[in-house]
Amino acid sequence: MRPIALSLLFLLATAAQASTPIDQTRPLDPRGKVEVQNVKGRIQVRAWDRPEVQIRGSLGEGVEKLEIDGDRGSLEIKVRYPRNGGWGGKSSEPSDLLLMVPLRASLDLHAVSADVDVSGVAPDSLSIESVSGQVTVAAAPGTLSVESVSGDVTVTANSPEVSINTVSGGVDLRGRLDGKVEAETVSGSIRVAVKDQALRDLSTNSVSGDTRVSTALARNGKLSLSSVSGGLLVVLPRAVSAHVTAESFSGTLRAPDATIERPRHGPGSSLDARYGSGEGEVTLETFSGDAELRLE
Repeated sequence: MRPIALSLLFLLATAAQASTPIDQTRPLDPRGKVEVQNVKGRIQVRAWDRPEVQIRGSLGEGVEKLEIDGDRGSLEIKVRYPRNGGWGGKSSEPSDLLLMVPLRASLDLHAVSADVDVSGVAPDSLSIESVSGQVTVAAAPGTLSVESVSGDVTVTANSPEVSINTVSGGVDLRGRLDGKVEAETVSGSIRVAVKDQALRDLSTNSVSGDTRVSTALARNGKLSLSSVSGGLLVVLPRAVSAHVTAESFSGTLRAPDATIERPRHGPGSSLDARYGSGEGEVTLETFSGDAELRLE
């Protein structure tokens, strides 16, 4: 056999050993639950109209197997790494999972360095935990919870309740949000942009990252933003009805037609302003960062 042919066979054999194709299907109730665990690689989830879960993709070289346990009410899907592979299966290659799930099935996704990408689903509950992977969501869950350490979180959601926590990753949240939103980060930035809805309750907290919130405010709604050294910016409609208070130790405060109060001795500044009938409540607190309210 010629050297070129031998080389081609070797490459094909190596590719076959490098990953193992996945093509599994399991029945699931339309409102069942799916839990997925994958240490590294990717978890992709898409919706379809069948009462079953399809798992496709590939297992990386060195992965022990794909475990699927449960019944029609609840399925657990896990990429199993060898016990002697070290923490996180360091000796194994990344695995890619693509799941087709019923539209309303609840999801509980766990990743370490795997990216998570969820689109088109509308479950009662969507929960995602990740360490260093990127998280991308375009969905309409009843409740959405995302926890990440260093990966960025990008979410487009139609949801009444959203909670996002990250350490060094950025948070970009947008969509039709009319209920409760919580966003927290240490060094990443926070961006919240609400479309065609009015938020009822929003709370953000950061250490050094900047925060920008653009939304309408529901009647008697509440917005609370705090930061240590990051800047705060809230953009509200000109017709907003809200009582706005802001405090900063060394940062600059700005708000339309507001008087900035400063103590006679020592640092610090504050403002107290009322717009419209003052039904809602907006609170801005920062230590050394600037805080600003804009009406557009």
